[in-house]
Amino acid sequence: MIPLYSLYTDAATQPQSGLSAGGILLIHDHHQTQHGIALTATTNHLAEFEVATLAFTQLAHDLGAQCATTTVLFYTDSQIVSQSLEKRYAKHYQPQVDALLAAQRPFQLVLTQWVPEKQNLGAHTLANQALHAREDVK
Repeated sequence: MIPLYSLYTDAATQPQSGLSAGGILLIHDHHQTQHGIALTATTNHLAEFEVATLAFTQLAHDLGAQCATTTVLFYTDSQIVSQSLEKRYAKHYQPQVDALLAAQRPFQLVLTQWVPEKQNLGAHTLANQALHAREDVK
């Protein structure tokens, strides 16, 4: 049986402060793993690419050689991320697209699906919690 993971990511950015955070929700075998992380990006589009790249990089690290036989269903509510992955191109974000594609490369198959924000609430909530935690520290 091919290992199957569902990966949801989202980013939250506070435009006034330039602070960003990301939410990662990973589901495998009916088990959820949740992460809220601080990001270096200062715009929402950059943050969306950064959190997705970090999520794939961490999953590849955790799975090691098992990546070669793993399928990832990747869900994002970022149209720029989903469209850029489909085209393998983004006029203003090509370095970010290339980094995300490289992070996905170890996996046997990655299927990207754009979802409306209401279907990405787990990652969305994690991103907002992490952003609020960053703002509280500031």
